Amino acid sequence: MFYLGTKYSQALNAAYLDETGKPQLMVMGCYGIGVTRLLGAAIEQGHDERGIVWPVAMAPFEVVICPIGYDRSPEVRQAADALHDELAAAGVDVLLDDRGERPGAMFADWELIGIPQRVVLSDRGLKEGTVELQGRREAAASREPLSGAAAAVRRRLAAG
Repeated sequence: MFYLGTKYSQALNAAYLDETGKPQLMVMGCYGIGVTRLLGAAIEQGHDERGIVWPVAMAPFEVVICPIGYDRSPEVRQAADALHDELAAAGVDVLLDDRGERPGAMFADWELIGIPQRVVLSDRGLKEGTVELQGRREAAASREPLSGAAAAVRRRLAAG
């Protein structure tokens, strides 16, 4: 509860008559749900053993691109940068993880944070012309053609 005192009742001349018949300003208060309570409630409702599972509307980013070997492979770097730019231009809130972490550590970090969609690019996948897409609630990744990766991500986000 938020205590407001007589600040608003004085401005509005909101008074009542006490037991002696004298006017008294109303003492006011209100209830509300703040942003921190909303975040806590969302985390309480959406989590698993790996971390947070954000609703898309509340997630810090909608999509994270996890390029395997970003710091070692010019092909991976170019494809990751191009996909990032294409998604950003389409209005998707996208983050590119360019830290050069090992895949397991990178994936664990983003699962803990709870980004709703993950896109993985690797030399092997690029040779096959594919990327891996995985929603935060999905047990396994699916392969999509690199050429249609941005459209596939947007479809997934639209589906919730």
